[in-house]
Amino acid sequence: MFKIAGSRRRLYYYYYYSSSSSSLFSPWRQNLSATFSTALHLSLSPTESHYAQDYQRLLCILEACKMSQNLRTTTGAHANIIKLGYGMYPSLISLMVVTYVSCDRLNLARQLLVEFPTEYFDAFSSNLMIARFMNVGAVDVAKMIFNEVPLRDLVTWNSLIGGYVKNDMFKEAVSVFRKMMRSNVEPDGYTFASIITACARLGAIDHAKWVHHLMTERRIELNYILSSALIDMYSKCGRIEIARGIFDSVERTNVSVWNAMINGLGIHGLALDAIETFSLMGLENVSPDRITFIGLLTACSHCGLVEEGQKYFQLMKSLYLIQPQLEHYGTMVDLLGRAGLLDEAYTVVKEMPIEPDAVIWRTFLSACRIHKNSEMGEVATSKISYLGSGDYVLLSNIYCSSKKWDNAEKVRCVMKWKGVRKNSGKSWVEVANVVHQFKAGDRSHPEAELIYKTLKELMHRTKSEGFSSTAELVLMDISDEEKEENLSYHSEKLALAYGILKSSPGTRIQVSKNLRTCPDCHSWMKMVAKVLNREIIVRDRIRFHHFADGYCSCGDYW
Repeated sequence: MFKIAGSRRRLYYYYYYSSSSSSLFSPWRQNLSATFSTALHLSLSPTESHYAQDYQRLLCILEACKMSQNLRTTTGAHANIIKLGYGMYPSLISLMVVTYVSCDRLNLARQLLVEFPTEYFDAFSSNLMIARFMNVGAVDVAKMIFNEVPLRDLVTWNSLIGGYVKNDMFKEAVSVFRKMMRSNVEPDGYTFASIITACARLGAIDHAKWVHHLMTERRIELNYILSSALIDMYSKCGRIEIARGIFDSVERTNVSVWNAMINGLGIHGLALDAIETFSLMGLENVSPDRITFIGLLTACSHCGLVEEGQKYFQLMKSLYLIQPQLEHYGTMVDLLGRAGLLDEAYTVVKEMPIEPDAVIWRTFLSACRIHKNSEMGEVATSKISYLGSGDYVLLSNIYCSSKKWDNAEKVRCVMKWKGVRKNSGKSWVEVANVVHQFKAGDRSHPEAELIYKTLKELMHRTKSEGFSSTAELVLMDISDEEKEENLSYHSEKLALAYGILKSSPGTRIQVSKNLRTCPDCHSWMKMVAKVLNREIIVRDRIRFHHFADGYCSCGDYW
């Protein structure tokens, strides 16, 4: 009670000295000074006659505050929760905490949690807070609440796992799922939908197979959501053949199942198979939606099928009466831009009936980098209202590949002046059910010495077979020898070296990367696959690359 009294005093001063807020609370504010001391002594149980009206009104006000992010009205509501005697009601306090988070006042939310111990909240309130904190990215607070919940039910675990997935913390989601399995809480379909997504984003095939086995073991019924998730998971884990097998075996009356398969084939560079699957939809009386065409057009883009992509774009509008959205125009810009048709891609952007966003211009800028067109690249950057690190790097890449070192230096100076830092490339590889992550030049791994030794040996072997680094890719006007040194320790090379170090000869290795793999690493992977006679799979931000016998499935078109 001592802490709660202190909280009331702080809240009073914060609220009383705020400038006027919503008229909703103006009558209360006028009398707050006189009545606040009385409120400290009010019973914690409101009288029966006013309970329903006041309680429901406060709930509605807090919900409105949460949506509008009105801090002053929120503090007014908090003051009146105390004034009216609801200061120990978990449902209101939990909503109060979440509302403070929505108002970007995490300090107040945390303070309220400290002064109102989590163990006093019922399961419903605790689960609600975990889910809502996760929704606004306050992962640390959600985790703190989870750790203090005395009795965790299925919803508690699902809220944390699903929250980690929403916040792109996939390794943490898998870790919590493993703890859940050890706690003897049985997962349900929602649990598996979340953890399947985590496995898909990690590209962790061993984890994926384990999760799928658990589903089968527990006889989890496959609905269209789980069927789509499984197809997506195996596709993104590099096992498109397993994804196809699932697609052929499940009920596929829902368009989501077809979308997952078409998208999976597309990211593996199997555009013709994606087109064939699209054709089957009509035979099975399943109508495509806007997501279907995003996957189909992306598949055409990855394989340079310009005419086919244009045909399906028109078909989408004329036959299926689906109005193109930004994503569809983006795929068309990508399709034309990758093929070197920059003028046509620029025309698509200019003639769009909706305002092109930054993503459209970045897609066009990426095409300019591929085809080393600095003039059009400058046009693209001028159209992006807020340039991120990737935009600057793309423009700098264009200048460097054209040997316009002065222009590249100016870009780097602007980045330094604005405090913009390049997004770091990260790659990871799964070894013995553990995902190992690397950054460029990373020496933090416990086996770093062996990794670098293995990589050095691989570099020596590939050079003896004729490989030479693409020195122009390093964004500096320095010697070729220094550039080669910079290229040697990219994150995907370190991840591959570790995979080779820890696997048997002849086994397949899969590496995932958060960015587009660079041309130098791409060429090097082809040579490693040939020298070691091994299949290497690399999943970058855009697509899959299957390396074997010195070739890549993308045909060097990506």
